[in-house]
Amino acid sequence: MRKITVLMLVWVTICGSNMQVFASSKENVFDICVYGETASGVIAAVQAARMGKSVVLISKNKHVGGLATSGLTATDMNRNDMVGGLAREFYQRVYDYYLNPAVWRNENREVFFERAFKRTYRGKNDERRMQWVYESKVAEQIMLDMLEEAGAKLWTNERLDLDKGVQKSGREIKQIFLESGKTIRAKVFIDASYEGDLLAKAGVSYTVGRESNDTYDETYNGYHVNFTNGTDLTAIDPYVVPGDKSSGLLPYIDANVPIKQGQADKRVQAYCYRVTLTDDPTNRVKVQKPKNYNPLWYEVLVRRIQSNPDLTLQKIITLTPMPNRKTDTNHLDFFGASYDYAEADYKQRKEIEQLHRDYALGMLWLLEHDPRIPQHIRYEMKDWGLAKDEFEETGNFPHHMYVREARRMIGEYVMVEKNVTKKNRVGVSHPIGVGSYPLDCHYVSKVLDENGKLRYEGTIFEPVTPYSISYYSLTPKREECTNLLVPVCLSASHVAISSLRMEPVYMVLGQSAAVAASMAIDARQSVQDISYELLEQKLLDLDQIIIPGNTKPH
Repeated sequence: MRKITVLMLVWVTICGSNMQVFASSKENVFDICVYGETASGVIAAVQAARMGKSVVLISKNKHVGGLATSGLTATDMNRNDMVGGLAREFYQRVYDYYLNPAVWRNENREVFFERAFKRTYRGKNDERRMQWVYESKVAEQIMLDMLEEAGAKLWTNERLDLDKGVQKSGREIKQIFLESGKTIRAKVFIDASYEGDLLAKAGVSYTVGRESNDTYDETYNGYHVNFTNGTDLTAIDPYVVPGDKSSGLLPYIDANVPIKQGQADKRVQAYCYRVTLTDDPTNRVKVQKPKNYNPLWYEVLVRRIQSNPDLTLQKIITLTPMPNRKTDTNHLDFFGASYDYAEADYKQRKEIEQLHRDYALGMLWLLEHDPRIPQHIRYEMKDWGLAKDEFEETGNFPHHMYVREARRMIGEYVMVEKNVTKKNRVGVSHPIGVGSYPLDCHYVSKVLDENGKLRYEGTIFEPVTPYSISYYSLTPKREECTNLLVPVCLSASHVAISSLRMEPVYMVLGQSAAVAASMAIDARQSVQDISYELLEQKLLDLDQIIIPGNTKPH
């Protein structure tokens, strides 16, 4: 007996580490792995867990929700009646939260809606009990609650190992490798990240930048100087020393762009941070001049302001009111600094993020302190500062940059301009959600045109009517990968993504992707081969809206 005991102890000593590896390996096997902590990823994880699937959500930081919980709190939702399913539930939870008088610390609900929207918050907008303006920390807690209630596992501070990446067997992803050394095996993977690292490492086709108009028979794609829409910069001198070409162009101005209107390039629209500001003195942290402040970054802006003395602060940056005297601050865009982000490694991305952070803080500091800025703008800006009770571990600054567009998959179906625009629309088959926001591409670059005049380039803004989104814009080509779905870096042209890229749409597509993933597991089929008729019925049963104006297709 003693001999057996000794042998067992020896065996445990020799194999103990292997036992631990085996145990760890078992813990890292899931039905569904959702990579990316965006709002789309959260909703996908919640839906998968509610369907009884074991699911893990991978967050690259300590947070969930992506931009929806990192400053972008004035939701781009011009048609809230086109948002159903779990996305609707999320906004209803926001609504319910703000019904509690105790959460209004420095104003009440009625005063806020009167101040923000010049009306009381009742009537038609209350029928669906949805509120789409909120505080970042409130939205994140709601998402964390939804994940916990559903039983989804959350891993934070984890990232894909960009060297080891993805292991495939044929067309199927078998496991992914994280920087921490962990591995994850899953039956279906959902890449819900803004960057699309998982889809890229899985060998799935994608593009970055703008196609030519000829690629998909579009009109707004490619290099695009808009002569009728946007800010006119033609009177502004583009040189460091005005009138002196030998002084060189100001930073981030391109001369002699070697392409014509509508031609392809690798540029993407400007990124920014959606900074949360407040004018509440008890909750305000004044913006400090960043260490890497570069006044030349803002010289075009300064010259534009000087040539338009009637400009107000609200015409330079957009301060959208949020509850408790906060704002969602937009248009701190850094034109020309985002081109390399999508395919950069983590170190390079961190540098680009820091560049955008310095730019945003520097622009806010300039608008309050630079003596060249008209006094009425500086006076208005002095009331604002960072909100002390938001983003406390990152210096009251958002933890996520607004990646408006990065990689875009080239999948089984590509959503293009004619699927989205009102004129000569071509409808899609196999709808799984609805988009309704205008084509909205922020400026891409500052250029000198053929006459040597300074122009912004790349903007698109074109209203649309609600349109359906094809399921097959979420699936890779079947010959490339059979167990991956992509609801954020979905298969769409540069033009179409400018409308599709809104957070409520990403939430809708995240839920639809999770339902499809669960079906693929149950039927032991590829994501391309599941029954659309069954998917359609399941989505309708979950109150997903997949046809504009209808809860059921005709």
